[in-house]
Amino acid sequence: MRKTAKISAIVLGCAVIITPADAQSSSGIDQNYLDKSAVAGDDFNRYANGAWQAKAEIPSDFSSIGVGYEVFLKAEKRDADIIRSAGQGTPRGDARKVADYYHAYLDIAGIKRAGLAPMQAELRAIAALRDKRELATMLGANLRADTDPINATSFWTENLFGLFVTQDVVRPTVTVPYLMQGGLGMPDRDYYLSDKPAMVEVRTAYKAYVTRLLQLSGFTDAQTCADRVFALENRIAAAQADIEASQDAHVPRRMARLDLARFAPGLDWDAFFTGAHLPMQQQWYLWQPDAIAKMAALVRSEPLRDWQDWLIFHRLNQVASILPQPFDDARFDFYSRTLYGIPTPRSRDRRAIGAVNLALGDAVGRLYVARYFPASSKTDIQVMATNIIAAFDARLSKLDWMAPATKAEARRKLLTLNVGIGYPEHWRDYSRLEIRADDPLGNQRRSELAEYIHQIHKLGRPVDRSEWWMTPQTVDAVNLPLQNALNFPAAILESPFYDPAFDAAARYGSIGAIIGHEISHSFDSLGANIDSRGLLRNWWTTSDLKHFQQAGRSLAIQYNAYIALPGLQLKGQQELAENIADLAGLAAAYDAYHASLHGQPAPVIDGLTGDQRFFLAFGQAWRSKLREKGLRARVATDVHAPPMFRIQTVRNMDAWYPAFQVTPGEKLYLAPTERLKVW
Repeated sequence: MRKTAKISAIVLGCAVIITPADAQSSSGIDQNYLDKSAVAGDDFNRYANGAWQAKAEIPSDFSSIGVGYEVFLKAEKRDADIIRSAGQGTPRGDARKVADYYHAYLDIAGIKRAGLAPMQAELRAIAALRDKRELATMLGANLRADTDPINATSFWTENLFGLFVTQDVVRPTVTVPYLMQGGLGMPDRDYYLSDKPAMVEVRTAYKAYVTRLLQLSGFTDAQTCADRVFALENRIAAAQADIEASQDAHVPRRMARLDLARFAPGLDWDAFFTGAHLPMQQQWYLWQPDAIAKMAALVRSEPLRDWQDWLIFHRLNQVASILPQPFDDARFDFYSRTLYGIPTPRSRDRRAIGAVNLALGDAVGRLYVARYFPASSKTDIQVMATNIIAAFDARLSKLDWMAPATKAEARRKLLTLNVGIGYPEHWRDYSRLEIRADDPLGNQRRSELAEYIHQIHKLGRPVDRSEWWMTPQTVDAVNLPLQNALNFPAAILESPFYDPAFDAAARYGSIGAIIGHEISHSFDSLGANIDSRGLLRNWWTTSDLKHFQQAGRSLAIQYNAYIALPGLQLKGQQELAENIADLAGLAAAYDAYHASLHGQPAPVIDGLTGDQRFFLAFGQAWRSKLREKGLRARVATDVHAPPMFRIQTVRNMDAWYPAFQVTPGEKLYLAPTERLKVW
């Protein structure tokens, strides 16, 4: 249903100075990172990572650093080797497409010569719109699919709506379409509606960016057009559901196509679906139904000219990085420098590698797995996942507040979980995708359309529960609640997240906690609404559900109390699902670690006990340093707490207290009755 664990390599990162291989012993803990002047019970993040944070420097082309950055650099270098070598000799098939996409993206001279010529057909079509029916057809033609409805609820920059294709929540064997809200150029509705000074500052910069892009495109009245674009987006933002509401699995509404015109008048839905190549699709889900109705009404109420200006800006914005340099510079200035505080653009070559991965991810992924993911790693992670699932099951079995019927369904869901490790069973077929060495804009457009066609071809067909939603070279992991499945791509299964040479305590504290996190998403505030078959239903007794929801409220309150920056509190309810998964996943990983000892005492390594290594490995796996603007953006839009606060969830673990002699009066101390145990 969504990417419920976003371990973003770009956001989380690691020190730019990579730790030498001999700096860590088999303990898996780098004691050079510790700040032993800090009190673990006051700030465990500082204790585990303070010395590292004092020396770490954020790379000029990133908004943060942390472990994910180190792992991302490793994956990126491998991707680069694969992509660059694809053009050697006389490549054919996927290798030819990879090489041509890469070189077209890098051809800055060719992009400069072409200017706006590749855009002219699209821009003329927008200018030629005669009425709202033709507008609806174009909005439908622009519809594209994504795999992450929660984390992309309002960033569908090319269309008023987005599409998410997955199984039906009431008929879990059938694949159906979910229509999502969209249409904004900034990451979330709060950027338009909040009166906080930081948001006002971003709004001012965004208006200037819209104006600049239109000026570069030859608009003589760019400022007036930009004002219309922003005013329209402001109305769209006011119509939208917020992030918290978008995480409610009970809100999406199933609706027959014929009923859409009555429920959401204002948009010519027949024209829209014809443009979207879906004229015969009769059943739909509206993910944010009230927002979609309000946004459809805007199509009728707002002048056609305003919609044309909006379409022109977003078509340009979507491809600014492959237009002449002034467009690329303007986009960087707003989306990187203003939003996230990043001072320097990433190199063209690195961005080209990212673009190829986005368009031809499985073509690169097949080679990545063959070269860099040993069978031994897959086997080891499978064993760890099995052990952590068993530990979670044991915890379920012992719950004294859960009724037998609820417990039985929870265990059924856990024990039927499909765990994918490393890579998918089936690879994407790119044989029909045209890629040309002299057409970077066309390559991007055609690859986006190919992904959309791939998604809509699944509609009405049986659900493939083995389908992967990430490529193997992605530094991330995901729980798919409707499929009751997990994906752990090969690229995240790397040191220091995972190193087979490390002691079990470090492995379970780092990658084990991530595995536990993904497992726990099946039982978070969203996953708990879905049963073992992927059916949306209440499988809880009244008292069990009340207990679970109260635990969630308590956890949200705990995170609401954290202050990211002066005047900026965390959003505990927005982050609740991820915080539940952090806490429950860490607890399951801890139990699995102790089970792996088979009753034997944990060895002391480098002066650290097993429990100390476990918790320090967890803390060091989430070490991070963020730019202020990046941190503000994270709090505003992310469903995860910033990593330095994710580390502090150790305060809810009983075993953490004796491991670090945490005592009453220390800032993180919680009395035993106040320590939260959601699962």
